[in-house]
Amino acid sequence: MTPDEFLASFGKFGIHLGLERITQLLADLGNPHQRVPAIHVAGTNGKGSVCAYVSSILEMAGFRVGRYISPHLVDWRERICINDQWIASEDLLKALMQVKQAIQPQHPPTQFEVITAAAWWYFADRQVDVAVIETGLGGRLDATNVCDRPLVSVITSISMEHWQRLGSTLAAIASEKAGIIKPSCPVVIGELPPEAVAVMRDKVEANHCPVTWVHGATAINSTAFSSESTLDSSLENLAVWEGITYPLPLLGKHQLMNSAIALGTIQALRTQGWEIPESAVTEGMRRTQWLGRLQWVEYQQSSGGQKRTHKLLIDGAHNVAAAEYLREFVDRAFPNQPRRWVIGMLDTKDHLGILHALLHSQDRLITVPVPFHQTADPEMLAKLGATIVKEPPTAYPDLESGLDAAFCEYESQYYPVILCGSLYLIGQFLSKNG
Repeated sequence: MTPDEFLASFGKFGIHLGLERITQLLADLGNPHQRVPAIHVAGTNGKGSVCAYVSSILEMAGFRVGRYISPHLVDWRERICINDQWIASEDLLKALMQVKQAIQPQHPPTQFEVITAAAWWYFADRQVDVAVIETGLGGRLDATNVCDRPLVSVITSISMEHWQRLGSTLAAIASEKAGIIKPSCPVVIGELPPEAVAVMRDKVEANHCPVTWVHGATAINSTAFSSESTLDSSLENLAVWEGITYPLPLLGKHQLMNSAIALGTIQALRTQGWEIPESAVTEGMRRTQWLGRLQWVEYQQSSGGQKRTHKLLIDGAHNVAAAEYLREFVDRAFPNQPRRWVIGMLDTKDHLGILHALLHSQDRLITVPVPFHQTADPEMLAKLGATIVKEPPTAYPDLESGLDAAFCEYESQYYPVILCGSLYLIGQFLSKNG
């Protein structure tokens, strides 16, 4: 049995928030999470890059660092890393078999609970110094929320997403994410809407938590964020936060906030006695990578028996706030220039809101399905897009034909092509073109 086959057997149980099953499962595993110091990260957007920054800095400081993220783009092993190395297939299977032995048939766990338990077991077995743990959905009832005393609880951002499960207001969503805040434990919080700030302030005060309210860093060489030099990987972006100057390898103005949150987290660890030199911050930031987010890749187009290689910008933006970040980046990099968007979304998303956030009237829209998931109908997305763009959008039956159509006139006129709308869609692209 492979890890994929084993995990697929739990997909039928769907998403069921709650801590009873994961708590029992971990207890039957010997409570491995209690042997792993953890940094817990929640938020609507920015969780993954904050986890990547913090993990990289701590690794450069000499620590053995576990990292658990979701979802994966291509391979389940991406979710569980030690010092930025994916778990080996045989080790993942071993961890999953440990979890299997602990499962009580009368209380079957969800797929996410199984992989989460496997991560905790693996980190404890490998004796990591610290694990950076990203929540899956929300916080309060998320399966990762089993740490009684996290080293730091981090809230990156709050915006409208997963309202079907987390609540229909920003305050309700903030309340769910604030559930990772524990009594007397340090908290680091990024810039939030006023409704969310009020919820967080009440939570940290009620729990007597030392809190750092983070404001974004400042770009030193700001032209690197706002021109086609973003295509040139040899140029190093620099930023400064609280007197700390550091390289910023991930693209997009929103990384000024995400990187500052990461540094706030490092500062919170330093106040607890963790020795993290400035050199580790500099080198850790420089080495940070985060696939599928504002990433330039090459796409090989097959046309008339010939193969042509093109530059393609991919981004997993799948909610309105993330779409706004992406649009801001594209506007800065390619001002006054029409773009071609290849977009696919899940059927649960705010389709019109995301399209409004992304599109200019002169842009061209190409819609595609997200395979193997509950996809939004490409024809429906095209009809929604027709209310925004002048040129009639076109729906395609698969990603490859959509991308080929986007690049069909690329030789005669240059225009940026962006693939976005779903992390699962980005994962499909990378699995075939990685």
